Amino acid sequence: MLRPRWIGVLVLCLAVAGAFAALGQWQLARAIESGQVVPTETESVRPLADVLEPGVGIREADAGQRVSVSGTWVPEDYLVVGNRVNDGTLGYWVTGHLATDRPDHAGLAVALGWTKDRETADRVAEALNADAPTGAVELEGRLNPPEGPEEPAADAAPTDLDNMSVAALLNRWNDADGLRVFSAFVVDDVAADGLEPISSPAPSQEIQLNWLNIFYAAEWVVFACFAVFLWFRLAKDAWERETEELEDAEEEAAALRQ
Repeated sequence: MLRPRWIGVLVLCLAVAGAFAALGQWQLARAIESGQVVPTETESVRPLADVLEPGVGIREADAGQRVSVSGTWVPEDYLVVGNRVNDGTLGYWVTGHLATDRPDHAGLAVALGWTKDRETADRVAEALNADAPTGAVELEGRLNPPEGPEEPAADAAPTDLDNMSVAALLNRWNDADGLRVFSAFVVDDVAADGLEPISSPAPSQEIQLNWLNIFYAAEWVVFACFAVFLWFRLAKDAWERETEELEDAEEEAAALRQ
């Protein structure tokens, strides 16, 4: 195994293994690089007009952005949305329709607060619908992408809302024909009277690894190990073959001496 021929083969196999290892390292670096989250400044409050236009889908980079917006509340458009989890507890949101101060008064869905029981949510919504705040308001909150509409449960009332779908809310708002709306909704920082603030943390900045690249990296490591194993196997077989031939020759020589 220490003959020049096998040493040369070992050097070649180590070079191949090194190339495979380098490719594996490159794939691993690609997995981390492609999974890195681009830092965003979601906690700096920006005017809603600078982030999103009515009728335009929200960009992934803007999801979770804190925004400020002004407008007036639309009476009788306060609705309850169920299936809302707040710090691990299931409950309900009360939502409102804000007519923004744009020239077209584009509608914006706003989540006003959370409660764990339906009775409280209904009572707050009814009180707001009966005596809606008047005058211009300015609020700050976190901008969130809408949830897709879902088919209600078999035992649910047809009017129940169990997801924050802007389209579903629009269908329930009054005098909404031809109304331009924002595709996303805002979670208000300040809860309405009788409700608890909605937990709305900043978007996660954790790195999500690209598992396909990691799989490729593992493959290259296996190939590198196989290159070294191949040299060991070939050299060992040659050594065993030479040892057997030497033993056979010694046995023949001993037989001739007898």
